[in-house]
Amino acid sequence: MAWPDGTWIPLMFDGEPALPSAVFLCDDGNLLTGQRAWQAAVAQPERFIPAPRRSVEQQMTVAGTDVEALGLVAATLRRVAAEAWRTVGSPVEDVRLVVPAGWGPRRRTWMRHAAHRAGLPQPRLVEAPVAVAAHLLATGVQLPVGSFIVVCDVGGGAEASVLRRGPAGFEVLATLADPAAGGTAIDHALTALLAGDEAGPTVDAGAWWALTASVHAAKHALTDHAAVTVPLPAGPAAVVNGAVLEQAAQPVLQRTAQLTTEAIAAAEMSPADIAGVYCVGGAAQMPLTEKILTEHAGLTPVLVADPALAAARGAADAGAAGPATDVPVDAPPPLPPVRRAAAIAVPGFASLGLVSQFLLSPEWHGGLLRPWAVLNWGELAMAAVFAVIASLGAGTVIASAIASRSTTEPTSPGGQVGTGILASASLGVAVAGMYAVVGSLYIGADVGPFLRWALLPVAPIVVVAAVMALVAARQWRTPRGGWSELLAFPTGSVVTGAVGMALIQYSLTADRWPERVLWIDIAGRVGGLLLGVGVVMAVVSPLVLRMILAAPLAVITAAIVSRPASGILGVIYAIAVALWWIRQVWTRIVRPGRPPVRAT
Repeated sequence: MAWPDGTWIPLMFDGEPALPSAVFLCDDGNLLTGQRAWQAAVAQPERFIPAPRRSVEQQMTVAGTDVEALGLVAATLRRVAAEAWRTVGSPVEDVRLVVPAGWGPRRRTWMRHAAHRAGLPQPRLVEAPVAVAAHLLATGVQLPVGSFIVVCDVGGGAEASVLRRGPAGFEVLATLADPAAGGTAIDHALTALLAGDEAGPTVDAGAWWALTASVHAAKHALTDHAAVTVPLPAGPAAVVNGAVLEQAAQPVLQRTAQLTTEAIAAAEMSPADIAGVYCVGGAAQMPLTEKILTEHAGLTPVLVADPALAAARGAADAGAAGPATDVPVDAPPPLPPVRRAAAIAVPGFASLGLVSQFLLSPEWHGGLLRPWAVLNWGELAMAAVFAVIASLGAGTVIASAIASRSTTEPTSPGGQVGTGILASASLGVAVAGMYAVVGSLYIGADVGPFLRWALLPVAPIVVVAAVMALVAARQWRTPRGGWSELLAFPTGSVVTGAVGMALIQYSLTADRWPERVLWIDIAGRVGGLLLGVGVVMAVVSPLVLRMILAAPLAVITAAIVSRPASGILGVIYAIAVALWWIRQVWTRIVRPGRPPVRAT
């Protein structure tokens, strides 16, 4: 439970500041949770479900009775809500659930439904590593903007996540999870070791769960004691010390170290790029954890203060050190840096410049009675494309404006970005349509050709933008480098393409005095060269490939500069821009390097 001033208290369950997720189904259909479920499991183990959260099936069969898995998780959340009400004397209004970073939309939706079944208001889901990072800042850890950290969660399972701190907060670059590792796996291995068979239990199910509960308590007691006694179901009690615990835990912690190493590689980084590795979870307190991570990952981990509650405190903004270090997990994304303004302003001014030249420099025919104009439709197409580029570049800015004016329940940053992308794409299409209507009225011609040349070239870009908006709203994946980086079209391509088309239009409409014909023709060829270079800069990124492809393509575009081919040149550039957006989605969202393994 946390309050806006940062004060907080832990809720207590059976004398502990944590509630096990185990559930026991009674004969009368009632559900026992937490330690009560573990105690009842000894007598009727067939009615015991140790981890219902790991299953998202609609129905489960427990002791011959069909029950909803959703209802089992809701029982635990219902008890939490009741304890919170009893503690503060009022219902909970703001609920934040910490979930693994590897959970996809299906599990997140399932968890929201469980909270609703428990009678809680709509929860805000916070990824565990992001919550831990917020807790680090609140406790005074210095993490500069632009730095990369690894959060290693060794709780019920094992999850290693690479995060980057950006201006809008922390974003997960890669996450690798293994539900078969972590503290639960260590409990199972130690229980099997004490039961006499490391491959599985040799006692009945009730005695197995009783021994597992004793082993779990002994594991935590070894943090403060050299050895503890564990009662066995049959025979004398066993003495468990650090050496026995390390024997059971070593394979599990080695798997955790492997996840950490692979997560760093999945984020396309090396250990030298990582500012720190921070461990949370019950098993993180074992000295062996630090030793194995140091040996296998090459990084010395740091045990986070209050590792059992670090994620919960970070998600609740509890115990913040002050406004200077307080980073709300779900705060709306702030405006992009000043350097991002160029990616918005350059295509915007290029669009205005091209459409102005398009309207002011047509080639008129027909005399005064029935004049008609020959137009450079390629220039109109490029002006429309640049208008959409400028609008999409402002997508994160629009998202921030939408978030700041929202008076309803806070939405996720992904939802804000998705709304901003859709709004910016719509704005770009509206501007392109306005160019067509204004051009039709100014020239005095039918609006059909204007609409075709203004809207059709931007259609593929708008489709890709809709896909990006869906990904952002559903929070399926955050693009590598962040959304602001994804929406930034290369400024160099805009400049070269716009200047090239402007020179082409000048060469087609300039007064051709005999002494100026050569210079006008040279200006058109140079414009074709620049347009070809702009196309290459949009299609490929490596400098070597740009140099290889720019020469032949620039020669071709320069050679075909003419009145009939001007529209073709504009379409070529529009296709190149659409390919750039498709490549952005593929390389930064669909296949951002090595795909992270997600927990299931």
